[in-house]
Amino acid sequence: MKIALIISMKYGINQFIYRDIEALMDKGHDVRIFTLLNKRGLYNPKPGWKVISISPLRTILKQFTFFIRRPRQYVDLLMTAVRTKSLRNLSIAVGFEDQMGDIDVIYATFGDHKLFTGYYCKRITGLPLLVIIHAYELYRNPNPKIFVESLEYCDRVITVTEHNRSVLAEKYAVPPDKVEIVRQIVDLENYRFKQKIKILIVGFFAEKKGHEVLFKAIREMDRQDIELWVVGDVNPSVTAVDCRSLAKELGIDSQVAFFGAQTGVALRALYQECDIFCLPSHTDRFGDKEGFPTVIAEAMSFGKPVVSTIHVGIPEALDAILVEENNVAQLADALNQVCDSAELRRKLGGRNRIVAEAMFSPANTDKLEEILKQYVHTDEVIYPVQLEIYQDAVHLQDEKSYK
Repeated sequence: MKIALIISMKYGINQFIYRDIEALMDKGHDVRIFTLLNKRGLYNPKPGWKVISISPLRTILKQFTFFIRRPRQYVDLLMTAVRTKSLRNLSIAVGFEDQMGDIDVIYATFGDHKLFTGYYCKRITGLPLLVIIHAYELYRNPNPKIFVESLEYCDRVITVTEHNRSVLAEKYAVPPDKVEIVRQIVDLENYRFKQKIKILIVGFFAEKKGHEVLFKAIREMDRQDIELWVVGDVNPSVTAVDCRSLAKELGIDSQVAFFGAQTGVALRALYQECDIFCLPSHTDRFGDKEGFPTVIAEAMSFGKPVVSTIHVGIPEALDAILVEENNVAQLADALNQVCDSAELRRKLGGRNRIVAEAMFSPANTDKLEEILKQYVHTDEVIYPVQLEIYQDAVHLQDEKSYK
């Protein structure tokens, strides 16, 4: 079956429409995407999908050629478009006409401009027209007049709820037996609870943070029961790593979730829900090193097991599960060891919380305060500049008194 699917990619393809296209293609159907807008978003056409966009020049030229070939029909359509204020939809449909020559059915994905364009495509080509109604078209339709006429021309109306069918009948006089209920689809295999071990890394995409080492270790582990949660993003002031591209290159992108830079409640929630924290810090190509990563102290405070490296001051707080810098094999082995034992994770996390209470308490500010106080003079000192300003002020006051 060859389907002319009329959509609008204002921000890519709507997620539920994207799933429908995939499902129809998986069944062997030829889906041609006729789009009123073509901008990228979260869901974009896959390579190989046939996308037909509006060409302004082509659309204009087609008006003339269509009128020459079928003047009476064009005038009739034009009168309808003027009466219903849908000239743009007519012109787009005329522009699409010759690209629907071998199409079997027209399917509009919303009851708005997609349907209005499909309505004119049906009148021009004589092909069957179906539309799926979602929600806003029923309550805030951009052109109620052409909406009603388009619904009458549809061979079948599809909607996603019984409630919508009632609205179509009561508000738009669509016979209920003309309306089919087809609910959204969900990939039930991917959207189901699966027990995963969540490994968290937090930090700028800086070379010294060790993202590349960690990503390679995840690939070497080759486990389907783990996910890598990545918090952070590029910082222009450091030697950056393109982590998103790296995950794709290594073939682990399906196991990696990028959360971007996070703070506050969102960051604490990720610490709370992760199972293991990993930061394989190392010296970067320019010799830059860590001090002591605050994120390790935060993970320890949450009672999480931490896997890191023998790097600068990190061993001062962590005396277990430390590997050599830049050693992918050692890191993979260490992560496997912690992943394989819930008891080990509990033990390491409990110990880290105790260490965090001792080493990273707010009481450290008391020590800082005492050091600062040692360098504060208690007696008032008048410095030369202050003395000069004071003398000028006294002199000016004397002059006023004298006058």
